[in-house]
Amino acid sequence: MTLRIVDHDLTPAAQAMLEHLHDRFPGQEIAVLPPAPGRIPELVPGLHILSLTLSEGGHLYATAGLWDATQKDGHGLETVLHAPVADDVVHVETLTMVAYYHATGGDYTLDHGHTVPIGRPWVRGSSCDHLLLSLPYPWGPGLETCTVPGGHIRVLWLLPITAAEKRFRHTHDLETLEQRFEAAGIVPTDPHRRSVVP
Repeated sequence: MTLRIVDHDLTPAAQAMLEHLHDRFPGQEIAVLPPAPGRIPELVPGLHILSLTLSEGGHLYATAGLWDATQKDGHGLETVLHAPVADDVVHVETLTMVAYYHATGGDYTLDHGHTVPIGRPWVRGSSCDHLLLSLPYPWGPGLETCTVPGGHIRVLWLLPITAAEKRFRHTHDLETLEQRFEAAGIVPTDPHRRSVVP
């Protein structure tokens, strides 16, 4: 296993997430990065961002340490984002923001099918400025569940979507929106993809 630790030691759950990604993407170097600066240590003190290049193309970023701050009865979330190219500044900021949002709790608690506003395009020039928490379809069900000491992590995919797609999700249902994505044959990492909702 080739690992480059950039920040302080990982918690046991974050280490389990790191090993989970290594098992799912063998042979890929995984960098362990600090979160974006700001108030995140107040809510998620052990947060790190994992980063790796995928052999099939693109770059994967994942939270590690969110589970520790938000799990209930041993069950909690981590998230992954698939980008067309590496951009540690932008994508680490995005994952840090999602972690803070989720850790705030209450109405901000995230789960499968929820949407999150980013406040900017997910990458420059994209019309996608929201994220949909989806099942990690591109990598199969093996990525979704990660066993940790005392419980398990559910790994959800942060799929970039447009504001119109977000509204459609909330006025219809998740399955209907996903059917539109499938029918359109979207490439999720394409920053310039057209919205499936006019």
